[in-house]
This record gives sequence, C-alpha cells and structure tokens, in this order.
Amino acid sequence: MPSDAEIERLTANILDFIDGAAHPTLDEDATADGDFERLALDVFAFQYAHSEIYRSFCDRRGRTPDAVTSWEEIPAVPTSAFKTLELGCAPPEKTFLTSGTTQGRETRGRHHVPRLELYRRSALPHFRRMVLPDGVQPRLVGLLGGPELLPESSLAQMVEWVRTDVCDGDGEYLVDERPFDPAIAADRIENLAADGRALCLIGVRVVFTALLDHCRQVGRRIELPADSRIVDTGGPKGGRALSDAGFLRACWHHLGVPGYYCVNEYGMTELCSQYYDDVLAERFSGRNRARRKVPPPWMRARAVHAETLEPLEEGATGLLCHVDLANALSVLAVQTEDLGILDGHRLTLRGRTPGAPPRGCALALTEILAAQP
Repeated sequence: MPSDAEIERLTANILDFIDGAAHPTLDEDATADGDFERLALDVFAFQYAHSEIYRSFCDRRGRTPDAVTSWEEIPAVPTSAFKTLELGCAPPEKTFLTSGTTQGRETRGRHHVPRLELYRRSALPHFRRMVLPDGVQPRLVGLLGGPELLPESSLAQMVEWVRTDVCDGDGEYLVDERPFDPAIAADRIENLAADGRALCLIGVRVVFTALLDHCRQVGRRIELPADSRIVDTGGPKGGRALSDAGFLRACWHHLGVPGYYCVNEYGMTELCSQYYDDVLAERFSGRNRARRKVPPPWMRARAVHAETLEPLEEGATGLLCHVDLANALSVLAVQTEDLGILDGHRLTLRGRTPGAPPRGCALALTEILAAQP
C-alpha cells in the first residue's frame, strides 16, 4: 500500500498537468506529448509497485518499469478483468459499477476510484472545451437518472458535476424510478424552453430515442432556445436506439437543434476521462471537418491487433486501448473490445467486436487472472 505522501505527490502531479493542459486548441494537444510520456511512465511505475495483481501481470509479460520506455508499451488490463478483480492502488473513495440490465450485480465491472477529485478535474474542463466552446452557460436537462437514483453510475456522477459546476446548479433530471414517459418529458422540456435560456440536453441514446419517437408519432416539434445543444452518451443497453444519422435528423426535425450542436460522448466506467465529438469545437474554431472524437490532453489511445494486441499503424481498424492519467490510482491502461481508427489523437469509432471476446483480450484476461496471489 502506498503511503499518503506518495499518493498525494502523484495526485498533485496529475492535477497540475490537467490544469495546465485543460484549455489548448484542438491542434495544440501534441505539444503535451513529452509531459504525458513522463507522467505515464511515472504512473506505471507507481501502479507496478503498489498493485500486486498488476505487477504479476506485467512480470508475466516481461514489462517492468526498467523495460518500458514509452506509454505505448504499458501493459493494459482488459475491461473484463474489472468484473472479478479488485484493481487499484489505494482504498476507494467511491466505487462505480458498469451498466447491466440483464445480468446480476455480481457480473458488473467495478472501478474503484481512490480520489474522486481526479475524476472531477478530468471530466469538467474537457466537457467545457468540447460541448461549450462558445462559453454559453446552459440549463442542464438530464435524460437519465440523477446520482440519487443511480449512485453507482460514473455517468450520473459526471453529469451531476456538470449541473453543479458548469451550469451553476441550474438543471434537473427527467428520469426517475418510474417507467420513462416521453410525453411528460416533452412537456417539461417545452416548459423549460419557454424563458429562452439555452438548454443542454444530456443523456443516453435509448432515452433520447424514446423522446424523439414520441415526437414523431404525435407530430410534435419543440423549438429549443438558440444556442441549445445535445449530448448523447453511452449507458444501459437495451431498447430501440436511433442510428447516428437518424439521431441527428430527428434532433433537428423535432427539437430544432442542428447537427453541429449535437455532440456524442464516448466513455466508460473504467476510465475517468472521456472523448467527445469535435464538431462543435471545430465550428467555433472556424473549421469544418469530418466529425471525429477527441480525448483530453491527459489521455491517449492506441489501436491494437485483435489476436496479438500488438500496435497497429495509424489509420488501421483495431481494438482500442486507452491510457488515462486520471486513472493514476486505479488502472492506467485499459484494453477494450471497441473497434476504432486513430488519426493522430482523433478517433473514429467502428463499433464493438461481435460474439465472443477477441482472442487477444481473452488471453490477457487469462493472464491477469492467473496473476492473482
């Protein structure tokens, strides 16, 4: 177990980096590469020293702090390992659970977060940068349950911080313990829009789809105020969900929000940082490029081969591995089963691998399970 002084030193270093890199333009992210590399190797050495399971996993792969010279070489823990292992370097301040609708609580992944401040300080500046690049302070409307309803949801926690810190406490949630009623939600959104203050509707795609389907079925259009925007996220699976193109069309037709004010968030419970579509930030930078997802400067990704987990060349479709400095006290490098293409720091998602876990992820899970003391 690390000492309090070690934890505070590492936390302070990461927070200093986050605070210093929180407001670059989209084309300045690469200037932070040297500092990112240094901190990533520092965090790797810390996690190797203080997580027995992770250290054994790294030893089995011959990846020790003496042998690893780049963040791209840091061994990544597969997301499936979060379902069975207690991963982390210090007692958690809070534990978040992955979403699960058909399986029991015991099969859900757990991310133990020893310092919530790392999560908060990572989430908020990148949200402002990608969703509110024009400095608008909207009223938040949550199309998901709040933290009282979903205390184990990392997404609900993040959205609540957006409500309190970014929107000055102005906002509410339209999902509660009762079945979601899109007609009631539509009425409430229309009432909130009446005073002309911009709204930020944020929530999971399936709930947005229920709202937009209702509007289509009854021929309803809600004209949201100018500068309103929409953030749709991941979340519980199940139910009908519009495609990306269908979602953007429906938001314009039924809510009066153009596509460039609709930003998709890509994140996961196992990470403290998120990606966002760059469409709105690019627009306010005076550019018009194909929509892709951008991480904060304290996060990197690599695309790897599904069988070997070896890095692929830029532009190739592969499994995504994320390295998140805000995960300094839990798991720095996380191997997913998501497919994507990287172009520099920008990401284009290509869905998830169908069926059984890819061979590389399955072998990584076997290795880390075998590394348990």
